[in-house]
Amino acid sequence: MSERKRRKHDYSARLKYIRLLESGWTFNLIRVKYGIDDTQLKVLWEKYQQYGEAGLHKSGKIKADFALKKKIVLDIIENHLTLHAASIKYGPSISAINTWLRIYRSEGLSGLERVKKRGRPPGMGRPKKNSKPLTELERLRKENQELKTENALLKKVRALVEERNARLRGTGQGPSKN
Repeated sequence: MSERKRRKHDYSARLKYIRLLESGWTFNLIRVKYGIDDTQLKVLWEKYQQYGEAGLHKSGKIKADFALKKKIVLDIIENHLTLHAASIKYGPSISAINTWLRIYRSEGLSGLERVKKRGRPPGMGRPKKNSKPLTELERLRKENQELKTENALLKKVRALVEERNARLRGTGQGPSKN
């Protein structure tokens, strides 16, 4: 099975796909020839039929609040709306709507209300340098720990070198004289 690289389809490519559909090409033929996802092509076709060429422009990201998520999820459940139809009707992507449905089914409406914090969690990254100077005892402990770490690393390197040399002697080759 060959893995196909995901491509972004710009406005001119999307317009070309629509023109091909209008001229009689099938969804499957366009999908195979140009590597566009079947569902994505169907959404483009629906948007084109509903809004014309303006529907082929990429829409900006939708910042969905709790009210919009609730409205979409309840519309899907109560009216048996498909993800495809909900995406066209309200605007968010099918994958976003699918995520909201999964959260709703596992946690209920309260799960949709939670907002995931964006960005790196606190505490990640380099530790902050202390502005106050270390006491003599703290400095010596830190230096001792660094030396222990360095010593352990050197022991591991020596063991690996000895293991390699023993393996080379076993095959009849000697270690280099460098």
